[in-house]
Amino acid sequence: MKKLRVVITIGLHHEAETLWNNGIKQNAVFLAEALKNCPNVQSVVLVNTTHVPITDKLPWDLNRWPTVTFSAAKDNIDVLIELGGQIDPGATEYLKQRGARLVSYCCGFEYVHTMESILFNKPSFGDNLFVNQRYDDIWMIPQVANISQPYFEVLRRQTARVVPFIWSPVFLNARTAHLPDSGQYRPYGGPRRLSVMEPNINVVKFCLYPAMIAELAYRERPDAIELLQVTNAQHLAINCREFISLMNQLDIVRQHKAVFLGRFDTPTFLAEKTDIVVSHQWENPLNYFYLEVCWQGYPLVHNATLCTDLGYYYQANNVSEGARRVIEAIDGHDQQAAQYREEQRKAISRFLPDDPKLVADYSQLLNALMDKALR
Repeated sequence: MKKLRVVITIGLHHEAETLWNNGIKQNAVFLAEALKNCPNVQSVVLVNTTHVPITDKLPWDLNRWPTVTFSAAKDNIDVLIELGGQIDPGATEYLKQRGARLVSYCCGFEYVHTMESILFNKPSFGDNLFVNQRYDDIWMIPQVANISQPYFEVLRRQTARVVPFIWSPVFLNARTAHLPDSGQYRPYGGPRRLSVMEPNINVVKFCLYPAMIAELAYRERPDAIELLQVTNAQHLAINCREFISLMNQLDIVRQHKAVFLGRFDTPTFLAEKTDIVVSHQWENPLNYFYLEVCWQGYPLVHNATLCTDLGYYYQANNVSEGARRVIEAIDGHDQQAAQYREEQRKAISRFLPDDPKLVADYSQLLNALMDKALR
């Protein structure tokens, strides 16, 4: 079998777009890195589907991850993986005529986003919706399967399959290179600074339960907690009366031990401002943030079911258990911080682009794709 020329789509919004606000583009880069390790792949190129020019202002190495326009790539494609940018019917037909395969790579919570778009008047596609009916396969990362798989399959008229999740510390390392100890956890001493860093943009990752976990830990051990910091919540603390009223029920807020902040660069915030991260998810049981926190050796108190071996896990919505894990981290983390970081990185290795099983799985996915009849 000949080696495959693979392209992965992205959609640039501007020529120096940051990767820290957009996990989709990180996903594209990490997927490219994994596919380059597959023995049945000749080349991997990122293809921008918007009109934004491609320049050296992009925050990734264009020699390592070549990025071109669709028109520049269209005659050298065996497999197009539509991930961060959509191709139109004309481009689809062109590729089909040339015998190329099309894969829809699903790494977002599209069912949730669509619900919110419709119910809360937050238009996302309006009159311009185009659902491509000619995909040869649907690949979806594990954390979106439970809630979105039927949504993908009905609209795309194709069976979806779960594929390995991929992450790499390559961008994290670049971002932390100038920080003390490369931004890794260092024992702080004294009362701990707790941080909640949920995006607070939808129901999937919201700060309320983590704040309640911090509250229960504070009620039990007030002298052990210096501060609760809730990022991405300043707008709620200023403008949302319901949020303000709820937070004012908490002792940690009433006693001026909580602050509600804006948006921060995660690696720098971890290195400079926090000791323990408290998190909660609903239908998002694995994401880059968890891996970034744990890779750097920070205690992560979380309920993510696809990585229970990482951090300090608590079940479901059990905030009492979450508070116990916070106290466990307060009392014992510093004594085993180096061992913890080593164990976390070993556990995370299954998600790395050069993990042998992960590479073998993607090689098999490509072989199965090419064995299919064209749609």
